[in-house]
Amino acid sequence: MTEATQSALAPAQRMFAADQASQGLGIELLEQGDGTAVLRMTVAASMVNGHGIAHGGYVFLLADTAFACACNSHGPVTVASGADITFVAPAHEGDVLTATAREVTRFGRSGIYDVSVVRGTTVIAEFRGRSRSIRDLQSEEPQ
Repeated sequence: MTEATQSALAPAQRMFAADQASQGLGIELLEQGDGTAVLRMTVAASMVNGHGIAHGGYVFLLADTAFACACNSHGPVTVASGADITFVAPAHEGDVLTATAREVTRFGRSGIYDVSVVRGTTVIAEFRGRSRSIRDLQSEEPQ
């Protein structure tokens, strides 16, 4: 992608285009808007755990990526300050999972986002992320 093409993208699209972890897993950014994002991932054989179900880490990663796209949609670099997930139902190899993120609230440099991960109409997991906008990734000190 050229630098001109990159700068024409919305902030969340720019961040996602550079996200090699998500790209390597085949995650697709379907939609993004102010405080929202919809992503999709197909559970591959390499994502299944010893119980024959999708490893929770991959489901978390999908939800976390949707959260990242939603909270970075406003422009400043924003990172997670924490997140929780509740696994509701198992996913299996070949399942197509969709993660829909929405902003609950933003206050100062912080925000709260909810992400639902579904297979069709079946809820697989519910995720809540807490964000923090930062000035510069290189100079931000832990707080």
